Amino acid sequence: MKTPISIRRGTVAAVFIDLQEEHRKDKRYLVEGFGDILANVQRLQEAARRNFVPLYHWAYIVDLAEARPFHPVDESGKSAFSDKDDPLTAICHEVAPQDSEAMLIKQEASAFGKNDFAEKLKASGTEWLVIAGVWTEACIDATVKDAVARGFRVLLVKDACGSASAAMHQTGILNLANRLYGGAVTNTLDACRLMAGDTVSVWQVEGSVPLRFTFENAARLYAEL
Repeated sequence: MKTPISIRRGTVAAVFIDLQEEHRKDKRYLVEGFGDILANVQRLQEAARRNFVPLYHWAYIVDLAEARPFHPVDESGKSAFSDKDDPLTAICHEVAPQDSEAMLIKQEASAFGKNDFAEKLKASGTEWLVIAGVWTEACIDATVKDAVARGFRVLLVKDACGSASAAMHQTGILNLANRLYGGAVTNTLDACRLMAGDTVSVWQVEGSVPLRFTFENAARLYAEL
């Protein structure tokens, strides 16, 4: 259901996940509608900077010497995606960090891996995380779930996330929406308004798994979030 919320200034940070060139240039790893996603991320970043919201930029970069077991490799023996020597792991120029914004590296799905990210956010007084990026059912999913587990409220910006197909993205958002306790799902416009201090009606989970979606109704339910 949709309920009005506001976010207290000084308690919100914006987290951008894996907005890398490979998602628009590597045929193995393309994200559907990536141009629109980047445009929406730009709007979020502009709103964050305008309202003094800290920005954290994450990139997924794999060093096989430290990779997880069973990590896929290509015919040359390099990581099948996001290899540390691949220039396409660079953050897309439109949404790249500015000035002193944090540029962070991970080689696992979640931004809350073997690091002190959560502790630093807590120490800064952060309570809410605006989260956007790719892929919805993978790195976004893992980051959102870990953020909630660590006590953060997540504002998941559905039209600033994406995956290889609309079906993968929409069902990924619906799965998260069903379990986004303490947080909310919204769109870019309303996320910008919330960072500016406005009160906005957003979708929040109520009860246990309220979104029972099927192949037939998933797109409609996603649109209603």
